[in-house]
Amino acid sequence: MRPKDAASLILWKHGPRGIEILMGRRHHNLRFMPGVLVFPGGRVDPDDHRAQPLSPLPADTRRMLEISATPARATALAHCALRELHEEAGLVLGEMAGDRLRPDFAPLSYLTRAITPADRPMRFHARFLIAEAHHAKGEIRGSGELEEIRFFALTELHEQPVAKITAMILAEFEAWLGTPATDRAHRQFIRIQGRDSRLPERRSP
Repeated sequence: MRPKDAASLILWKHGPRGIEILMGRRHHNLRFMPGVLVFPGGRVDPDDHRAQPLSPLPADTRRMLEISATPARATALAHCALRELHEEAGLVLGEMAGDRLRPDFAPLSYLTRAITPADRPMRFHARFLIAEAHHAKGEIRGSGELEEIRFFALTELHEQPVAKITAMILAEFEAWLGTPATDRAHRQFIRIQGRDSRLPERRSP
């Protein structure tokens, strides 16, 4: 089965308990990963290709997205991540024009991507983007898909149920945080593929 394109956003902030990340607990009745904590995200919809952004993607973020996507698909992936943030958490990174999101791509950084193994019944090719929480507007509200959504301290996530792939993404995020901001765009990027293997990312186009 061909993996479905998807995108997630790691929205983070400095909180009283250190670094905190917005995550939600998937409903226990869901077929895919019930009861575990996940980042806001989902698969790309046709409407994501009709994004009217307030700002373009940063060059480094676009460069990394276009390793595995066309330019149009890269924009759709970024819109997907911010649309899912609004739908699942009620937060807006950009502005609303009626019921349509006009996304602000300027705060987005690229972290990594992950491809579900070929023998899984549901397969995704997910890209993980990063933004600081102060760029988002609104109040957090849950959705029918996520039973609990809030900022979790990195230190408490070790005690929470997360999928192995999510734990690997969190480790990549912590490594990103520990890299000087001036060096982040030039670090060795990886992709997670197969049985949770960390592979060096191929060169950008």
